[in-house]
Amino acid sequence: MFDPDELDEIREAKAEWEQEDVQPTVDRFGEREETFTTDTEGHEVNRLYTPADVADLDYEEDLGFPGRDPYTRGVYSTGYRGRLWTMRQYAGMGTAEETNERFNYLLDEGQTGLSMAFDLPTQMGYSSDHAMAAGEVGKTGVAIDSLDDMETVFEGIPLDEVSTSMTINAPAAVLLAMYIAVGDKQGVDREELRGTIQNDVLKEYIARNTFIYPPEPSMRLITDIFEFCAAEVPNFNTISISGYHIREAGSTAAQEIAFTLGDGIEYVEAAIEAGLDVDDFAPQLSFFFASYNNILEEVAKFRAARRLWAKIMDERFDAENPKSKQLKFHTQTAGSTLTAQQIENNVVRVAYQALAAVLGGTQSLHTNGKDEAIGLPTEESVRTALRTQQILAHESGAADTIDPLAGSYYVESLTDELEADARALIEEVDERGGMRRAIEDQWVQRQIQDVAFERQREQEAGERIIVGVNEYEVEEEGEQDIEEVDEAVEAAQQENVAAVREERDDAAVEAALNDLADAAAGDENLMPYIVDAVKVYATTGEICDVLRDVFGEYQPGSSM
Repeated sequence: MFDPDELDEIREAKAEWEQEDVQPTVDRFGEREETFTTDTEGHEVNRLYTPADVADLDYEEDLGFPGRDPYTRGVYSTGYRGRLWTMRQYAGMGTAEETNERFNYLLDEGQTGLSMAFDLPTQMGYSSDHAMAAGEVGKTGVAIDSLDDMETVFEGIPLDEVSTSMTINAPAAVLLAMYIAVGDKQGVDREELRGTIQNDVLKEYIARNTFIYPPEPSMRLITDIFEFCAAEVPNFNTISISGYHIREAGSTAAQEIAFTLGDGIEYVEAAIEAGLDVDDFAPQLSFFFASYNNILEEVAKFRAARRLWAKIMDERFDAENPKSKQLKFHTQTAGSTLTAQQIENNVVRVAYQALAAVLGGTQSLHTNGKDEAIGLPTEESVRTALRTQQILAHESGAADTIDPLAGSYYVESLTDELEADARALIEEVDERGGMRRAIEDQWVQRQIQDVAFERQREQEAGERIIVGVNEYEVEEEGEQDIEEVDEAVEAAQQENVAAVREERDDAAVEAALNDLADAAAGDENLMPYIVDAVKVYATTGEICDVLRDVFGEYQPGSSM
């Protein structure tokens, strides 16, 4: 570190440089912009950064070493030198058979983890033959109506050899139960099951709206999963607290950190109130962030989030297990930045975003297909997206040293600023009664909407250049190859549901659902009952309907 006299000398030298070197050049030629800013409001980017911009930085307290508190430099002591990040490609291809085919293709191409996308009826807890499912079956991912579908998805894929991420929230307990049941049928010890369920309902109320139940029973389901998995499936991440959708809805980087960690605080508090010890479940918490185009800001965001979470777990919850303080996260490149115009440009956007995620120390990564602005990614575009990660891992050198941008005056200064901004937002959330109250009052949503509106205004005014959209436009040639879901998928899936109902033991299903209803009306952990129900082939819709009857359904605008 520099002593005060050296810092004064640097400040004086910088002032002299600006007066004698910079100002004459600016007077003569000007600069591209009057001011430069990051994507986070209020952060002007200085022309030059020096040690004076990080004068208060204490190496051991603010940075430390990888694998040690405060984890700014990463949660593992060897970074990617020990093991590369898990390479996931989000896939769910309408039917279970098509998804199994895509999963096997991706594994053959070198993917190291699976990531499941579900169709809208599954996300909302409806079976494919429900009236609410009409026209949506298989459109945004795979339809999972019963254990039969889950068995088909993972046919020939040993669950003790892969890690599976499932982007599912309100019915997360049901899909996790099915995954556990498949593992049981394969003879895989539950301790060997690895993966993540998103299971983050608070961000559904904020950004996505695929909720089913009111918050209180939704939080009960989440804490039941925490407790069950701590005992039964200890290597499975029980929640992926998601900033990705918050960012995609329009938030700044600082808001993404604050509202994501704010949701995390709410989940930890709910689990503690349910009688769980923080160090029993916190090591299984994981996070999910977006990676956007401003590379250095994104790197600083990931570093700031890690450091702030470690402080929160220490200061608020007295966590003692080091793993309880480690913010482990999955990253997805930013879907909202992909353009339908000049889609080849999206390959470049995704590569830069992936680089930012790796420089920021992500634990797993999904890279978007170039064509996702116009439809489901084709096999070719998925392969290119996966190759982007593989080239980054094996050819770029970015994974050869840990936290390579540490010590950059700009990155360290920006890390500090983002942490301070996020902490201030969390404090405001606290003053408003916590995240659930802030969401109920629509305060969180308004903060995000205001930023989204301003970004759109900037784009339409030409103040924010989007290459190929409002600048550097070309006349598009030809039609793109678009992956489409066959309309026959819905009828086929409905026939499959009918066949499952015909072949199963109806008495066993009725008994399992009645037991679940009784447990839901009481205070027992619901996961064992849900596992029992899926094993006798109760459908996703039937299980969720039992819980709807007991818990009710959340109506936007009602009290949380």
